Amino acid sequence: MPRQTVGIFLFEQVEVLDFAGPFEVFSRTRLEPGLASRRSDEQAPFSVFTVAETAGMITATGGLQVVPQYTFETAPAIDLLVIPGGWGTRPLLDHAPVLAWIRESAAVASLVTSVCSGALLLARAGLLAHQRATTHWGALDALAALDDTIMVERDARVVHDRVISSAGISAGIDMSLDVVERLHGKAVADDTAHYMEYRRSQ
Repeated sequence: MPRQTVGIFLFEQVEVLDFAGPFEVFSRTRLEPGLASRRSDEQAPFSVFTVAETAGMITATGGLQVVPQYTFETAPAIDLLVIPGGWGTRPLLDHAPVLAWIRESAAVASLVTSVCSGALLLARAGLLAHQRATTHWGALDALAALDDTIMVERDARVVHDRVISSAGISAGIDMSLDVVERLHGKAVADDTAHYMEYRRSQ
């Protein structure tokens, strides 16, 4: 079975767990349970990579420095798009090249997801219109203000609509496990959470 590609967007001042949590979930998912299956990629259903607008070091929140694997121009086709959040989303709300890339990537992806204030970028790109969505508690009002057709769910951890959005930071792990369950079943998602020693919220 060909692996689905998971493209995770990186940018200056991206929140670390917003991208690292989904990266961990998708990169460690295996179709066969247990430790032995994780010693190779043979049973991995996903091929996970990071992508940024340009090449070079990205400084995430807390000063963590990360080198994205691809740029917008060099990235493979993305089946599952992950848009994380962080303070760095704010200047990107008016940055046309990023918004255009998000729209273009979303148009060909089979699934679009957001973590935390990544939902603001999806809203600005027009991808949350007339949908239910959530974001970090500190960005709920900003999300509602960007598009009054968005039905903002203020108490949800993960919201499933055409786009799957999640609340702040650690909620991206729950969102990613929900996606694994949706695509490969509850047993695979639960085994991934067990490997990570992560207690699922539902």
